[in-house]
Amino acid sequence: MGWLSLRRIIPAAAVAAILPPSAWAAQGDDPDWPCIQRKVPTLSLGQVWTGPELPQSAADWSRNAAVAALVAEVAARRVPLPHAQQKIREFAEGLPKDERKARMYMLAQGLFDHLNRERSEVIAGIARYAHRQRDNAQFLRQEASAVDALRAKADTDPNELEFRSNRLALQTRIFQERARSLSYVCEVPTLIEQRLFALARTISEILEAK
Repeated sequence: MGWLSLRRIIPAAAVAAILPPSAWAAQGDDPDWPCIQRKVPTLSLGQVWTGPELPQSAADWSRNAAVAALVAEVAARRVPLPHAQQKIREFAEGLPKDERKARMYMLAQGLFDHLNRERSEVIAGIARYAHRQRDNAQFLRQEASAVDALRAKADTDPNELEFRSNRLALQTRIFQERARSLSYVCEVPTLIEQRLFALARTISEILEAK
């Protein structure tokens, strides 16, 4: 049987099996959260920072051009973590001793602010993506039922049936590809959190050594 023939006979029951409503059940109380990982919209500094309490002055990190530039550079996930950690060590070594502690505190605060915000934006994007996927799943179930109804009618135009069946098959395949992508995207908040913890730990170690 050819591919076109297979697409002509996709029944609603098959689509329902591919797209069960339970596949989009939320984890926890948020109806828009599809990931196995527990949703934690924002982090607290204490979850990732093991060094001494950061002074209030560290909040002004964005006003220091060198610190702000380093935050942007080492926070980027395209930069390998060991390279980012080395850049932090080199930055610390290049600072005057009387400024090192204050600048490293700023760097710690800057990385937390930057990566925590990025992580929250990713989480919000995942929720929006999953919401659209649930809407798409409902549409596909309805469309499959409509195709079945057309197939059951004796006077259905075969060209219309083929067109609707082919379109349903394509839309189902796109839906499945997006669902697979979502499983990878769900890992991103954890990867950001792990990177933040590793970079913060590097700063803490530098401060401990001085």
